[in-house]
Amino acid sequence: MAARQGDLFLDDETNLDEDRPTPVWRADPDEVRRDLHKILAEAKAAQTIPWDERRTGLYRLDFKQMANWLPDDEAAELRAAFAAELARLGA
Repeated sequence: MAARQGDLFLDDETNLDEDRPTPVWRADPDEVRRDLHKILAEAKAAQTIPWDERRTGLYRLDFKQMANWLPDDEAAELRAAFAAELARLGA
């Protein structure tokens, strides 16, 4: 196992605990769901693409990735709905 990089703010005498586990971050599915539904609602309410080109591209990628935190069937349903809205809006 590779050693962890030292902290620039610790002096050389400080004993680093190399055996402590690396923290794992997990998204809150309820928060992810809320964010995805908000983006989807913006798209559904729009007659034209409601975002600039940069944000639209970002949402294309982020929406797919964020959906990974949800159950597979729900993620697939949301991805399909978002893709359909983008197609409807001509994105």
